[in-house]
Formats: sequence, C-alpha cells, structure tokens
Amino acid sequence: MSTNLSCGIVGLPNVGKSTLFTAITKKNVPIENYPFCTIDPNVGIVEVFDPRLEVLSKLSNSKKLIYATISFVDIAGLVKGASKGEGLGNKFLTNIRETDAIIHVVRCFQDEETIHVEGKIDPLFDIETINLELILADLQQAENIFSKIEKKGRLNKDLEDQVNLIKKILEALNQNIMLKNISFTDEEKEILKIWPFLTLKKVIYVANVKEEDILKNLEDNEYVKQVKEFAKKENSHVIPICAKLEQEIASFNPEEAKEFLKEAGLKESGLNLLVKSAFNLLDLITFLTTGEIETRAWTIKKGISAKEAAGKIHTDIEKGFIRAEVVSFEDMVEYKSRAKARDAGKARVEGKDYVVKDGDVILFFHN
Repeated sequence: MSTNLSCGIVGLPNVGKSTLFTAITKKNVPIENYPFCTIDPNVGIVEVFDPRLEVLSKLSNSKKLIYATISFVDIAGLVKGASKGEGLGNKFLTNIRETDAIIHVVRCFQDEETIHVEGKIDPLFDIETINLELILADLQQAENIFSKIEKKGRLNKDLEDQVNLIKKILEALNQNIMLKNISFTDEEKEILKIWPFLTLKKVIYVANVKEEDILKNLEDNEYVKQVKEFAKKENSHVIPICAKLEQEIASFNPEEAKEFLKEAGLKESGLNLLVKSAFNLLDLITFLTTGEIETRAWTIKKGISAKEAAGKIHTDIEKGFIRAEVVSFEDMVEYKSRAKARDAGKARVEGKDYVVKDGDVILFFHN
C-alpha cells in the first residue's frame, strides 16, 4: 500500500509550473520561455513537515525522523486540442490520470518579457481551456466504456447499474459539466472507483502572482479575485503564490528562510501552505510511531481502522494484528513517555475496528 500522495502540477505553458516545481522540490529542471519545455514529467518527493515528530524523537532518543511525503509531478504544458492529441496532449492526459490530485497553476501577473501561449492574460479563460480538455478526454473515455458495457448489459443484468451511471456521466460531460460538480449516490461512487475520470479529481488552484503582490497588495490583484470566485463555485482551494519568490526562498538554508519570511512579514512560505493544503485535500491524516530506531509519520485516509493502519507499516502486522496501544500526542508530551502515560491510565488498548485519529501514537501488537 502506498503512503504517498501524488499531485500533478498542470497549467498552460509559461504560467510558472516548472518554477514552482523547482521551488517545491529544490530540483533543477529546465525553465524556458517557450511552450513544451517540460516534455517528460519531472517527479519530486517532498517531506510534509510535522513539528510533532521532533518532539517525539527527543522523548524516544530516536536515531532518525521520517516525515510523511507528497510526490509532485511537473506535467507538460497543455494547449487547446490536447484531448485530440495537439501539443503533447495524449501524454499529458496519461500523466495526469496517474495522480491523486491536481495543482492547477494559473498566471495572475502581467509581464511583457514572458510570452503567454494565448497572447493575453486571462486566468478564467486559461482555467476553462484546461477544464474543457479534461472534459473532452473524459467524454472520450466514457463513450469507450459505454460502447463496451452497453452490449454486455443487455445480456447481464448485473451491469445495469454501470450502464445507467455511464449514461448519467455522458449527459453531464456533453453539457460541459465536470464530474466533480454533479452528485452521485454511494453505490455510484463505488462503481466510479474503477474508472479514473480526470474531472473527478480534486483541485488546488495556485494563483501565480508577482512578488510585490504577495508582500504588499494581494487584495488588489483582480486576477486572483477572479480565480477565487471561480473556485468557490466548485469548492476548490486557491493559494496565491509567487513562484519566483518561492524559488528564491528554497535556495536558503532553514534559518535563512525563516529570517527572510519574518522580515517580509509572512507567517510561512506559500509552498508550506500548498503542501499542507495538498495533504488535507484528500482527507488524509497521520498516525505516529516512535522508538529508539525511528520516529515516523504514516499517511492514512480519515476513517481507517487500526488493523488497516497496521497494514501501512507491513502487511504481516495487519494479518497478525492482535491489538493496538494508543496514546494521544498530547498525552505523550505531558507524561514524557509511553510507559508513564500507561501508568497514568492514558494508554488505551484498542481492537481492530478502532478508528485511528490524527496524532495517535500507536504501538501495534501482532503475531
């Protein structure tokens, strides 16, 4: 089971995707002022900083810390007609299909030196251009699915629910409605798990702005306002970021970065906000394990049972699960160790059906 969330960074060419990617991952990727500079997706794995790990590590005298991680995939710039193979369309769409969520970078700044693929700055047009390509790609996929299951459905009544659902999907897509904007029953949601539709994916819009906007007058940026109004309709998040500034911050050591942010009057970097938002986007939480060997954060979905959580560490622990001893992070800090928390009656013995909570510090017992 993967514990790693994967986010695809997308957007029209020259909106700042690769600059953002470089800042996030501190990787050197080519950044050029022309479309299709990024042809193969670059992948970077980023740690999700969690101050709780440092605290637990000191209590346990751990030899190492292992944070939860997110993969960011910098995907080739998209142009109109991608769903029909224009530009690097088919390759782009395959790469995005393999990610869990979408980071959609939108250009919200004027700069005569950086060309725009459409020749003008219009964030809503840019968003709708990409959304339409995703809709058209899903429509093509839905038509292929329908042609396969419709004939089988006449002979097999078990497929009737699938046939009805794909008809509903086709109707929405033909009206240019993204699938995340229509409601599905619980039964339909189960069926949807077998079909990786692009317009079902959750989105964070990154409004890429100039440095002075982040530092002084973000509220005055009309482009950002437009993106926020659009995102509100579909319950998506918007994070304004200056990709160039973030790239500069990423070149500093942690202390320098901290000082820079303080002087700039910023509580935290835009990238930190983005990583947190991406981590929360899919209802993910972390449970913690700690000992002399390591202190570690494990990524799981909200609502997962103790037995399933054990499987994140190793399938053998899940198979041989006996019980879990759970101490909250707060109690671990207050009592300074698991043993003392146990003596104070703060260590709970939980069975396989216990629903794990964020910050639970767990010791699993297994065969």
